[in-house]
Parts: sequence; structure tokens; C-alpha cells
Amino acid sequence: MPASLGIKHNLSQFLHQLFQVLLVGLTIGTMRTVVPTLAETEFGVPQTSFLLLSSFVVAFGFVKGFMNFYAGRWSETIGRKPVLILGWLVGLPIPILIWFAPSWSWIVGATILLGVNQGLTWSMTQTAKLDFTLPRERGLTLGLNEFSGYIGVALGGILTAWLTETIGLKIGLLWFGLSVVGMGLFFTVFFIQETRPPRPVPAVAQSIGRVARGHIETQPQNETLRSTGSIFKLVSWGDKRLFALCQAGLVEKFVDALVWLLYPIFLYQKGLNLTQASSIIGVYGIVWGTSQLITGPLSDRVGRYWLNGMGMWLCGTGVLLMLLNQGALWWTFSAAVTGFGMAMLYPNLSAAIADIAAPDWRGSAIGVYRFWRDLGYGIGGIGLGVTAHYFGQIEAAFWFVSLSMFTSGALLMWLCEETHPSLTTSVLAQDKST
Repeated sequence: MPASLGIKHNLSQFLHQLFQVLLVGLTIGTMRTVVPTLAETEFGVPQTSFLLLSSFVVAFGFVKGFMNFYAGRWSETIGRKPVLILGWLVGLPIPILIWFAPSWSWIVGATILLGVNQGLTWSMTQTAKLDFTLPRERGLTLGLNEFSGYIGVALGGILTAWLTETIGLKIGLLWFGLSVVGMGLFFTVFFIQETRPPRPVPAVAQSIGRVARGHIETQPQNETLRSTGSIFKLVSWGDKRLFALCQAGLVEKFVDALVWLLYPIFLYQKGLNLTQASSIIGVYGIVWGTSQLITGPLSDRVGRYWLNGMGMWLCGTGVLLMLLNQGALWWTFSAAVTGFGMAMLYPNLSAAIADIAAPDWRGSAIGVYRFWRDLGYGIGGIGLGVTAHYFGQIEAAFWFVSLSMFTSGALLMWLCEETHPSLTTSVLAQDKST
């Protein structure tokens, strides 16, 4: 654990962690845009077989969700760095499986490994940075973290689309994937330092601080609160604010599942080629990533509550806009609106979780939140497949996602409240110890 807190005092490690999450984003970017679009031509999956097509996103979501949870727990027992190394080791076979893949089932298998890789690596880049940043820097920290990651996702999708059209699908994914994962493993082993807070921690940090209607409610120190089951229950449904944040995280992943699974097919069916479609989808990722440089720090000034709620509704609007007009310029605008909505909510849902959780169970709390959030890929993928299959058209899935975002955003605004320590009438108990 670093001796001093703050980005300034830990700038070298902070930059190394940002580079790590960029590589993590590039890794998942290799599986976006290209794979759904070429599922039929390369692997014999009809683009009207929505349930079969969604299988790889569903597998990814369920696996990544569970790995997020276990990554949080493991990081508190064996440390952040070993979990990050394990994540990169799991990622090494992914491009090799794609290279040898004779059928769609191999792609699903590679996506399962991708879910493990992402659950372990992305979780650790976030948790490690929160270990050494100050409470007032959480929005900035998570904004920069997600900026780096989703710039990587966007660039990975664009680069692999270009490589696919230049040198071929499998060879392009093989060399790009091995290079990215290899760099991630190398830099983790030789440059990343362990950041896990030492134990035992002060008693005040072992309590659960709760800001509610102007006063602190603190549960006394209790070892059972630090067990896996008790923390899972507390974060999932035991606290209405944490429940609201978790359900919002789950539903917002419906948007990314839609972009990953059906945006490429939708745009391809509208007459765009692979590079054009990937460029529009890339705008979504780039706007999402770069805007978090604004929305993350902004939440440190104005709070998380309104940014999270309005971001949910703006995302739902952006998804619906895709259906309301035609043309590459309009679709690009719609993708940008959706990306900005994601930028408003994505770092700040996590920041709100970090506001509430004390340091000694923050890794687990983030793991539980990320479990529910990335389970949204699986649940959303099933919802997309069933909706499109039942109505017989891809547009129905867009309506499903948009309505889900509006409903979830309303629930978030109803049940949650402002969590930023300096913007409440009292300060969270855990912040007294920093």
C-alpha cells in the first residue's frame, strides 16, 4: 500500500494502471464489431437467428459478472497484482482459440475466457487506483479509468475491422490479440506494484458509514459484515441506495450488449460496410471514453445523483434515436448521444458505490456491484435475443433497451440519494479515516 494517498503522490503507478486498462479495453475490442458481423459468413450463424447469435454475449456477461465478484474477494486475500496477472494469463489463449475455431461454439468458448479475463483485469485496475486516491478524487479517478478502457474498446474495434479487411479475420485477431495480452502481462509483472491496504484497519474504517437524510447511521464493527455472503446481501439488496445503484448498473449494460451484438448487424443491413459500421460504433465508444474526462471530475463538484439519473435517460434516448431517421450522419449522432449518456453514468455509479463502502470492504463492494453490472450483458443479451426473435425484427430490441433504461433510471432517482461526502450534510464514516 502506498505511504501517501492522492494521484499526485502516486502518479507513476496511476499512469501504469491507466495503461493497463487501455490494454484491457483493446482486448475486448478485438471481439466487438467484427465477430457479430461475420458470424454468418465465417461461422455459419444466420443473422436472423437472434438467440444463437446472442449466445456469446450472454456467456460473456454471466462469466464476467461472477468473476468481478470473485476478483473483489480474491484481491482482499491474495492482493491486487496477483489477480491482475491471473487475468492476463487467462487472456493468452483467446486469440489462439479464434485462430483455430472451426465453429461458433469455439467463439463462445473464447468469449467465456474473455469474460474471465475482463472480470479479473478491469476490476483490479479500478480497485487498485481507488486504493491510493483521495475521496475527493474518486470521480476523476474513475473517469480517467473508464476513459482509458473505453478508448481501448473503440480503438480495438476499429483496428480489428481494418485488419480483417486488410489481412483476414483470424490472422488479424491472432496477432493483434497476442500483442495486446502479451504487453498487459509484461507490464503487470515488471511495473505494477501491490496496493492492497494493510490489515487490520482502524475500527472506524471497519464500520459502514451511511448518509441518510442529513445524518450518519453507522453499523458497529462486526466481523460477519466482512463475510462474503453478508457483503453480497448488503450491496445487492440490504441498502436501498446500493440496490438502486446495482440495478442501474445491470440495466445500463443492456445498452452495451445492444451496441456489441446488434448495432453491427443493424448498420450492415442498412447497407454500410464493415469499416463504416465500426467507425459509427467507434464514435459511441470514443464519446463515452473521452467525455468521462469531464463527467468524472464534474461529479466531484456537483455530485453523482443527477449525473447518474440523467445519464440513464439520455442513453435510452440515444438508442431510440437510431430508429427515427436514416443515414450515416444521423446514426453517428445517435451513437454519440448514447455514448455521452454512458459517460454521465458509468464512472459515477461506481464512484457512488465507493462513497458508501468503507476501505476494508470496498474491494468486495465494487466486486458485487460489478457482478450485477456485467450480469447485465447476460440478462440483456437474453432479452435482446428473445425480443428480436418474438417480434421477428431487430428494431424491437432497440425498443426493449430504451424502455428498460427509462424505467431503471426512474427507479434509481426514486431510491438513491446524493452520496458524495462533501455534498451531504454529514461525512461518510470511512472518510474520517483518510
